Amino acid sequence: MPVEERLPDLPGLPSTPGYAHAVTVTGRLAFISGQVAVDARGCVVGVDDLAAQTRQALSNLHHIIRGLGADWSDVVKFTWFVLDASEVQTIRDVRDEILRPALGKVHNPASTLVQVAALFGPDFLVEVEAVVAIPDDPSDV
Repeated sequence: MPVEERLPDLPGLPSTPGYAHAVTVTGRLAFISGQVAVDARGCVVGVDDLAAQTRQALSNLHHIIRGLGADWSDVVKFTWFVLDASEVQTIRDVRDEILRPALGKVHNPASTLVQVAALFGPDFLVEVEAVVAIPDDPSDV
């Protein structure tokens, strides 16, 4: 597995609420474009529902990750773009609902959340992009 270490706790820094301060990797990296809440037909999913949009965006992201021969445990970093940062707990809850089964007790990837004035479509509430460490052997996934 190309993810070597997740550093959630470091002397002199506060503990993180469910993500790592840093993640170290070996091998190839993939930088995945931001994903939003659209289904396979390109229709918006979950208008006015941040949880539903987060689930769909993560589903789209996971589809790409699997297409690269990787899985959630290979994600190094998420970057989240949201219209309302005060709703971060909704995003965390959905993220954990989806990632916990794959990661177990391992901390989530490094993460950044940015509040933005708008996303590229008026119905979108969240967008998520990722950096993924690609396994040398896809059977490791």
